[in-house]
Amino acid sequence: MLRIGLTGGIGAGKSTVSAMLVDHGAVLVDADQIAREVVAPGQPLLERLSGAFGPQVLHADGSLDRPALASAAFVDAEHTAQLNGLMHPAIRDRTAEHFARHADAEIVVHDVPLLVENSMTPAYHLNLLVDVPAEVRLRRLMDSRGMDRDDAAARISRQADDETRRAACDVVIDNSGPVEETTAAVSSLIESRIRPFAANLAAEQRAPKASLDLVDPADADWAGDAQRVIAKLRYGTGEEFAVEHIGSTSVPGLPAKDVIDLQLLVPDLDTARVLAPRLAELGYPGTQMSDYLGECAAEGKWFHANTDPGRAVNLHVRTTDSVGARFARAFRDLLSDDAGERDRYLQVKRARIAEAKANGGTNPETIRTYAESKEPYFLEMRRRLVPDSFD
Repeated sequence: MLRIGLTGGIGAGKSTVSAMLVDHGAVLVDADQIAREVVAPGQPLLERLSGAFGPQVLHADGSLDRPALASAAFVDAEHTAQLNGLMHPAIRDRTAEHFARHADAEIVVHDVPLLVENSMTPAYHLNLLVDVPAEVRLRRLMDSRGMDRDDAAARISRQADDETRRAACDVVIDNSGPVEETTAAVSSLIESRIRPFAANLAAEQRAPKASLDLVDPADADWAGDAQRVIAKLRYGTGEEFAVEHIGSTSVPGLPAKDVIDLQLLVPDLDTARVLAPRLAELGYPGTQMSDYLGECAAEGKWFHANTDPGRAVNLHVRTTDSVGARFARAFRDLLSDDAGERDRYLQVKRARIAEAKANGGTNPETIRTYAESKEPYFLEMRRRLVPDSFD
């Protein structure tokens, strides 16, 4: 199951986009609907709310009197925390029931207004933001819902700002224009990324490799992409393992292939083997491999890669004190601090890419040729940065 988080500020049009996703075959789990379900007449939560805040929070017919509950629960922080302590577990459990009910679905979209505010994005394979500037949302709330300007502005201000949402989400869907433009954007996203992502995830196969071209870092958000992937990996593995951004995309100002290199550190390779199925569920299938250290030396690791065709990731699972882990970190730090070595490495990359492309072959073959051609340079750097590994 490909789990997608969907969010957007009030008035952005999440329901419009969620309906489009459903039209393309996705199953929808609606957080607002679940919040209504758990307080419907006959639900056990109503009795708990009545016990905590008094019988006045219920109408004569047993249904929830929402204004009365708000008056009782929002008087101070203690009462608000009490309300959250009752509501959140009920919503969490009901949400789990909805996901379990659709366990065989290919794509499940969870529409959550406060996805970013509640720090929920790491729980999903992909997070979509329905994006509309705050001023446009303000006008929409006034026009379509009849809110006065102050009320609409107050509601917008209580949510995360646009910049925070964009930083937390993987995909931004612009819904500020005509609905036809949004429809086209969603259709393109489904066909180019979501459906292939779901298929790769189910088959536990990596997406096609990124092309062997250098990208200007000014045209990418590698730090943000890495941060989002790392958050998902750490959440999905129980916050147990360190995950580090390494490789060229971790070096500010260095042109690189559009691939996020990460290393996840484990105490031993048995842990890496046990962890492999979970990483595959998170969207990173892998296999046991080795780091080539030069001079016929090699060191075991696991290598995993992305099922998401929209974000290339190489995930190296290495033991904490391995030569590969120490070298990757030291090399990143050297390039970040030493402009001369950074420029030298860039020239090496450009020359080796030109040679690899001149040799012809498929994209994977060209990438392999390029990687192998850099080994003499890496051997030189390992002698400099991890000299004890040659003792």
